[in-house]
Amino acid sequence: MKRETVAIHGGFDCDPATKAVAVPIYQTAAYSFDSAAHGAALFNLEVEGFRYTRIANPTTSILEQRVAELEGGVGALSVASGQTALYYAALNVTQMGRNIVSVPQLYGTTYTLFAHLLPSLGVTVRFAKSDRAADIEALIDENTRAVFCETVGNPAGNVCDLEALADVAHRHAMPLIVDNTVATPILVRPVEHGADVVIHSLTKFMGGHGTTLGGIVVDCGSFPWAQHAARYPMFTQPDESYHGLVYTEHYGRAAFIGRCRSVHQRTMGAVLAPMNAFLLLQGIETVALRIERHVENARKVAQFLRSDARVESVNYAGFADSPYYGLVKKYLGGRACSLLTFDVRGGLPAGVRFYDALKLFKRLVNLGDAKSLACHPASTTHRQMSAAEQLAAGVGPGSIRLSVGIEHIDDILADLDQSLAAAAAGSGAD
Repeated sequence: MKRETVAIHGGFDCDPATKAVAVPIYQTAAYSFDSAAHGAALFNLEVEGFRYTRIANPTTSILEQRVAELEGGVGALSVASGQTALYYAALNVTQMGRNIVSVPQLYGTTYTLFAHLLPSLGVTVRFAKSDRAADIEALIDENTRAVFCETVGNPAGNVCDLEALADVAHRHAMPLIVDNTVATPILVRPVEHGADVVIHSLTKFMGGHGTTLGGIVVDCGSFPWAQHAARYPMFTQPDESYHGLVYTEHYGRAAFIGRCRSVHQRTMGAVLAPMNAFLLLQGIETVALRIERHVENARKVAQFLRSDARVESVNYAGFADSPYYGLVKKYLGGRACSLLTFDVRGGLPAGVRFYDALKLFKRLVNLGDAKSLACHPASTTHRQMSAAEQLAAGVGPGSIRLSVGIEHIDDILADLDQSLAAAAAGSGAD
């Protein structure tokens, strides 16, 4: 099935007990066993079934199947948030004394996890000076265990060359982990360009309505863990915490996600609630249609802003003179994402006046909502970073990030116009 169809039907036909065509919400913490032997077989992974919702739940399992199919993966694990998905994915391939190499253009909390939390656990993250494959490769050494990037950087708007990064990672016998939140599988499936693990904040475009937190880790099933047993013993050696299970032997191509569930979800328990899974499934049903409108509206917004003398600059990968335009054509089918940043003429004071004057756009830190959203990253999502770190991540002191929604374009442009007028009207007081 095509992705538009998978988004509606993937992982579910109808409820076998009632024939209901909507995914049921299995609001239960636990599941009964037929006998002591049945319970033991479930915990030994000898039979299929559910044991406890911290490990798996019928509703969340359907969400996992649907997103795995959308991304072209062999399995997925849904978790409480996108940050949890990133945390679990990173922990799953690293150990104390090892490192990950990352592009510098990152979401603010991703940077915090990489720069501060993981190092406190003995895992170093090295930030390349750019998203170019050569700059990534320059930081790889014998202790590197993964390469990380965001398909489209938030809020930088850069588009990563997935094939080049995958080639570098694989040449050094390690996986490429990709955050595909901004692009979604509707615009690009990283697995088709060499990615080994894909993560999402489902809170954003996939859920699409700003109501529900959720994250997911997708195992592309492509990395040969067993061929690199010395580098990744956690997949190829018996796990003493799980009665000697060897993940590559038991799960085969899905060893990554099997260990992610058995080790991290089972013991740390950042579980996605069944109700949240249901709500996210509702959003995913319309993601393809919404992405079409998001992309088209963003293109018109970018053109409007660029042609306006009250705007200093616009960072939008869909412009033909953008350094990322070629990658937009190669990976996104020419459809630049609906996330863009710009600077109001007049610097930070004018940017603040613009931001405060918005009426239709909501001032908040989310993105990917059906509603149009605006954010000042330097004072919110990236506030914990130094000025130099912000610039490396693509954040200027007065930059405004827009997540262009699916409202009528005339209303979107009218709000931007009146806010720019408010910013210009106060220029004499700067």
